[in-house]
Amino acid sequence: QVQLVESGGGLVQPGGSLRLSCTASGFTFSINVMRWYRQAPGKEREFVASIGITGGTNYADSVKDRFTISRDNVKNMVYLQMNSVKPEDTAVYFCSVPSRNSWGQGTQVTVSS
Repeated sequence: QVQLVESGGGLVQPGGSLRLSCTASGFTFSINVMRWYRQAPGKEREFVASIGITGGTNYADSVKDRFTISRDNVKNMVYLQMNSVKPEDTAVYFCSVPSRNSWGQGTQVTVSS
């Protein structure tokens, strides 16, 4: 049974940093692409970042050069380092394993002064 558990969300001031974590279980983590998505109030869920099995990364234009996705294949975890955050980054952030069409429960990130 696939399980994805996000953590690390919270309230952060504009310009600040936050690191999200996602703990994965129930599948072979090291051979799966992992992604982060987010959903702001009243908006569609949108792609944020992905990381391939060899560490290749891809980002939405809105977060490029500010966010960094990484993975630890020993701990079965994927991370999202968020720097220089903006109020428009406020959303619930979800990790996902596309091959299993599975999502975590999400973690709330609020950017506000």
